[in-house]
Amino acid sequence: MFRLSNQSKSLGLLVFLGLLVEAAIPSALQLNSLSVLAHEVEVSGDVAATFHLEPNHNPRAGQSARVWFALTRRGGKIIPLEQCHCKLAVYPKERPEGDKPLMQPPLKAISAEKYQGIPGADIVFPKAGIYQLNLSGTAKKKANFKPFKLSYTVTVR
Repeated sequence: MFRLSNQSKSLGLLVFLGLLVEAAIPSALQLNSLSVLAHEVEVSGDVAATFHLEPNHNPRAGQSARVWFALTRRGGKIIPLEQCHCKLAVYPKERPEGDKPLMQPPLKAISAEKYQGIPGADIVFPKAGIYQLNLSGTAKKKANFKPFKLSYTVTVR
């Protein structure tokens, strides 16, 4: 009969754990790359916004990029652009306090994925760098949600 010593058992356990970690690393890296492509969600008061930037959250300077915001009330009810006085402002990340926006692209009602009539805009970032997108809004008549301010950081290549 073959019997393992405690030292052999420990070594075997270490080898097993090493193989387990090695097998998990590609999955973890794959999840990391997927999270880069995932939507970003921010919450302000009773409004949440799922933010997406096409293409794949990887905008390029000088090229048009579409941003959209799926606004929802607590409970998941969509807030279409027709119910919101929404404004989008784009700033360079590093800026003096009180500085004016670099641009304020007009929002239009778009359809993206499963969302209909949500706020969206086409933006051309002038150069590579880090930008801050600020979305704010108040309810139009017959809509019922608190004013909100949301902020997203975007890296442009």
